[in-house]
Amino acid sequence: MPDAACRQHTGRLRGGSKMISMTYRKLSISLSALLVAGCTINPEKLTTAELASMASNNLSQVTIDQEPVQGSIDLYEAMARALKYNLDHKVEVFETVVRTAELSAAQYDMLPGLAVSAGYGARDNYSASSSFNLVTRTPNFGASTSQERESVVAEAALSWNVLDFGLSYVRAQQSADKVLIAAETRRKVANRIIEDVRTAYWRALAADRLIRKLNALEGRTRKALASTDKISTEGQASPITSLTYQRELLEVRRTIQELQRDLTIAKQQLGALMNLQPGENFQLVAPHRGGVLRTPGKVRSMIWTALQNRPELRELEYQKRINLKEADAALLSMLPGIQLYAGPNFDSNDFLLNNNWMGWGAKATGNLLKILKYPAQKAVIDKQEELLEQRGLAITMAIMTQVHVSNIRFQHLRKELASATQYFDVQSRLLGQMKAQTAAERISEQTLIREEMNTLLAELRRDLAYSGLQNAYANLYASMGMDGYVSDIDFQIPVKELSQSLANLWQERGSGRAALNAPEI
Repeated sequence: MPDAACRQHTGRLRGGSKMISMTYRKLSISLSALLVAGCTINPEKLTTAELASMASNNLSQVTIDQEPVQGSIDLYEAMARALKYNLDHKVEVFETVVRTAELSAAQYDMLPGLAVSAGYGARDNYSASSSFNLVTRTPNFGASTSQERESVVAEAALSWNVLDFGLSYVRAQQSADKVLIAAETRRKVANRIIEDVRTAYWRALAADRLIRKLNALEGRTRKALASTDKISTEGQASPITSLTYQRELLEVRRTIQELQRDLTIAKQQLGALMNLQPGENFQLVAPHRGGVLRTPGKVRSMIWTALQNRPELRELEYQKRINLKEADAALLSMLPGIQLYAGPNFDSNDFLLNNNWMGWGAKATGNLLKILKYPAQKAVIDKQEELLEQRGLAITMAIMTQVHVSNIRFQHLRKELASATQYFDVQSRLLGQMKAQTAAERISEQTLIREEMNTLLAELRRDLAYSGLQNAYANLYASMGMDGYVSDIDFQIPVKELSQSLANLWQERGSGRAALNAPEI
């Protein structure tokens, strides 16, 4: 009977346990569902106020801390402002800063690790235990403990992993090469900006000179059209003659409007390169056009210089070094890691004979499966090296072609400028004769307007040819990888000082004193 009661009691306990277990299970499921619902994240669009704040901040920051324009801007001040304030160039400058910061951070990875830990532990009873003698089948002694119910522990361990040090050293070397790659990218952007400034400056200068003449000529064309329409209406001339005259005048007017469109945006493009506010008015200096521009040397010497100086080839060489370091990293990761550690320890447990002690040791760990992975990694690195080699050859051929094309383009533009200048001189003399004939009433106003249009076109073509020659001159040096700016730009110096250094650089090149870093072959 007592056994039956015991079994019945045990059954009730088991049933109760099952009910409690089911209750806990339901409760845990409910809590889990609430946690999942509470952790659900939905995308949140920017609010109208946030977008307005962003736009206002960007507008206030885009031209902040810039020297205001004072007086007329010459070519070298335009270059200086572009190099100092152009946002595309600033992006590349900050890219170099970021890579330099990454290098500094990578160097800290080579330092040993210093881990400090402290903790407090407690329990409501003692951590006691007893032992049982398997030979005599009797307990050895009563329950005992060597741990207090409350304890405080502290540890400071200085550790150094030889493998991690080696890998960190390789990664730091790769970061150093990335700094140099960023610097070469900045060189490319800076030289492109110099070319664009030269072209936009001379086109904007032509616009300043010719736009007033074009506006005056358009006004005269408008009056002539009105006069012709009146003559045709009154029947003073035949309809064919009148319509032909109007057609020619409208053709002149359309040409004027096309020129105005092309010339008007040139100044805005120059302002954008200098990072001026759109629509900001500024005046340009019309410099003396100086002597004849010449190539810096023979084509083969220019190619030799380009193959040493072009940013693309330098970037590729740095990328090759990074790839070689990747091979070193793959080899190091295959080796076992040896970790050395040492440090003081403390435990407040009074049962310990020594509460303070110094611990040290060493251990080696390694993943043997990485040995199987290494051949595949090495094959990828070798193929990457072959790809970089082929890319280098392709870039070399492209650079050689660019130098040849730049030289040919420069020579042709010199001839075009000479022809355009000669044509303008002839057209100017012809216009003088036409004005004299018009004053004597021997030719019509229509003919004079047409010749004035031809003279303006001739002057514009001469100015655009000169602008193209200036661009080709800058492109010639850029194709050789010779920077169109001083090597180290100090962004703290005033614009005038920077523009003076640029003027000295280009005047030295224009005088033929700029030496190539290659022999005359």
